[in-house]
Amino acid sequence: MTRLSGGALRLTVFVGENDTWRHRPLYSEIVHRAHAAGLAGASVFRGVEGFGASSLIHTSRLLSLSEDLPVAVVIVDTPERVEAFLPQLDELVTDGLVVLDECRVLRFAGRGGGADGDGDGDGNRGGSGVGGGGDRRDDSDMKGKNSL
Repeated sequence: MTRLSGGALRLTVFVGENDTWRHRPLYSEIVHRAHAAGLAGASVFRGVEGFGASSLIHTSRLLSLSEDLPVAVVIVDTPERVEAFLPQLDELVTDGLVVLDECRVLRFAGRGGGADGDGDGDGNRGGSGVGGGGDRRDDSDMKGKNSL
């Protein structure tokens, strides 16, 4: 698991929901390539209304003629990893907007990322990994319960 804390870059890619890359949704291709590149994470957000360079308003309201809603793919990782990923976007994104922002990661913890299940990969449940915290139950909470 990628450890991430402190200074980072947020890459946001705005595309249309109907945009494709070789018969696959473009947003999905971006997420899969980010995963293959070992980036810390990627999320896709679907907009309910918006417009871009075409100035055509896309909306999810009933009776709308446009259903190509805006989609944002957000990726956060170290500046080096994000910068290394940018050439792939040059190939993929022909229509859309790509934005880079400096940001600060306060917490980066996932479910089941490490052997201990707290996502920090340190093997210590609730240890001092990125974000700390984790599962704060002590072992007495688990007495008489089967774990998976």
